[in-house]
Amino acid sequence: MKFEILAPAGSQESLVAGVRCGANAVYLGGKVLNARRNAGNFNPEELKKAVNYCHARNVKVYLTLNTLCRDGEIQEAYTLVKNALSYGVDAFIVQDIGIIKMIKNCFPQAGIHGSTQMSVMTAEGVRALKEMGVSRAVLPREMTAEEISEIRKNTDIELEMFIHGALCMSVSGQCYLSSVLGQRSGNRGLCAQPCRLSFSADNSHSFDLSLKDLSLIRQLSQIKDLGVVSLKIEGRMKRPEYIAAAVSSVKKAINGEYSIKDEILLKSIFSRNGFTQGYFNNKMNRDMFGTRQKEDVVAANDVLKQFAHLYDNENPLVPVDMEFECLKDKPVRLTARALEKEITVFGDVPETAIHKPMTEEGLRERLSKLGGTQFYARKIEIQLDDGIILPASKINALRREAAEKLNETEIKAVSSFPLPEILPRATAGKPYFTARFSDAAQIPDKHPFERVFIPIWSSNEDFIDNRGGVELPRGLFGCEKRIEERLLVLKKIGVKNALCGNIGTYKLAQKLGFKVFGDFGLNIFNSIAAAQIHSPILSFELTVDEANQIRAEDTGIMAYGKLPLMLTRNCPVKNNIGCEACGKKGVLTDRKGIKFPVVCSPYPCVELLNSLPLYMADRMHEIKTDFIHFYFTDEDVKQVEKIIALYNSGSRADFDYTRGLYYRGVL
Repeated sequence: MKFEILAPAGSQESLVAGVRCGANAVYLGGKVLNARRNAGNFNPEELKKAVNYCHARNVKVYLTLNTLCRDGEIQEAYTLVKNALSYGVDAFIVQDIGIIKMIKNCFPQAGIHGSTQMSVMTAEGVRALKEMGVSRAVLPREMTAEEISEIRKNTDIELEMFIHGALCMSVSGQCYLSSVLGQRSGNRGLCAQPCRLSFSADNSHSFDLSLKDLSLIRQLSQIKDLGVVSLKIEGRMKRPEYIAAAVSSVKKAINGEYSIKDEILLKSIFSRNGFTQGYFNNKMNRDMFGTRQKEDVVAANDVLKQFAHLYDNENPLVPVDMEFECLKDKPVRLTARALEKEITVFGDVPETAIHKPMTEEGLRERLSKLGGTQFYARKIEIQLDDGIILPASKINALRREAAEKLNETEIKAVSSFPLPEILPRATAGKPYFTARFSDAAQIPDKHPFERVFIPIWSSNEDFIDNRGGVELPRGLFGCEKRIEERLLVLKKIGVKNALCGNIGTYKLAQKLGFKVFGDFGLNIFNSIAAAQIHSPILSFELTVDEANQIRAEDTGIMAYGKLPLMLTRNCPVKNNIGCEACGKKGVLTDRKGIKFPVVCSPYPCVELLNSLPLYMADRMHEIKTDFIHFYFTDEDVKQVEKIIALYNSGSRADFDYTRGLYYRGVL
């Protein structure tokens, strides 16, 4: 199996750097609707030029359409896809299930890759992507080699994984820290990276959310055995020199030439106090954490020029086969084949040689001079009559004309279907109430909730006594079989409802016969997405007005609770003070002294919660969704009863709270 080296391209210069250094594919974004909106990115004319440049060098182009889209942006996404297909874009990297549905309905020929922002980390989740029409899954960076192997054994679509670049502390697609704290949403391409600031588990101003950069370049033989086809380099916000260094290093590693010296140089161009392989090797410890140090910056300054030279000149990447016909009394003819194209150009009629006639050897040498282009001569066939000659300038002109014609691309015809009309939703009455509790002991004997959910690890008695549905975890690393076994037990004791915030658990619970409900982790942001999920809790990154306008059956919003800001596999508290000192009461303190609870569970991930609860009781008249959802975390039963009373009466709170993003929105 041959690896694809997939390079980031935040600008035209970065694209050139990646291609000239040996990338087989690049991923890039348009000016809108991509997860790196602060990169240079590409307007329509620049995108067309970029695709032409790449395809002329046998390099594929994947366009990132990997943000959540509002209803008002669906038409914009549609136009972007249509234009990109006409330019020849090979596939789209997508997060939003509404956009996936739109692309498959309107552009059946389009290739779709499921973004790592979809948080798909199980075989069932990958199979769900295939059902949607996705041909490749981009795996989360938090997966171990064993977990990737399990997915490969049980699915058959292409797998792509990050092998070098920055690591987010949170599972991609499940981080709301930047949006809730500052309206800059990672799910909308504007993450401000607050996790790189001080968040300390021991009040020492340490950086317990900042991970070192990932580098798995030394593990390529192991990755090959896992059946991964695409090696992805993170870095659309990075300099071209970084792209050149990373791509060159991966290329060397594939060829068995990557050395300690190369690794030192790669660390010099950019690192956060070194690299980590922690997730992949299942060694999640303090060694994974790091920040950008002064010496890291100094080291980069020393090597930037060295790496810039890697992409100074065109690299002969593409083989070309030629047939040259030079016969008496006929115009010369040159046929060239490359890039799945064949072109023919004609020149003058050759003259009778007075002194030295042309030779096949001389012609072959002249036709091979493709320097300054991406081509190199592989096979040259020559038909030459004796005793004739053609000026060297004429032969050179024919060779240049052939190369130019091989470079030419045409706008492709795109077969498409119009956007389907989204029918208006029926006006909802007063929203009904649903709730999740982190512990069954919080549930009052009398409550107004139409549906109640408790975590999957609750006791059988808790489910039976409270007629509770099961809340499935969003972080599923390596525990899909364990979850399936537990669900089968719960089904036997009469549990019917399942609340799922991951497409993998949604499909698994559905397959096992549960009535499935969509949780906030599915990031439902538009009407097309909402229509695919049963009774979805919409994204809390929507405003109230935007949520009210979603046109789908039985939608709800989170109306109370400490919002989950981050889902992380590597516990920031454990890695600083340890589990014993934490006693399951961990908090992180930011540089302003604000404390954020950290909640652990028997499953692989922990959650970072907001410091204040979301509160909407006194604004209920503005909420037009079908239901509202309560997210109870650390409240005791008396506090729960108080909250219920406040929402029944529509009263103002007598405690500190937040309105979340319902009136601020995200950028």
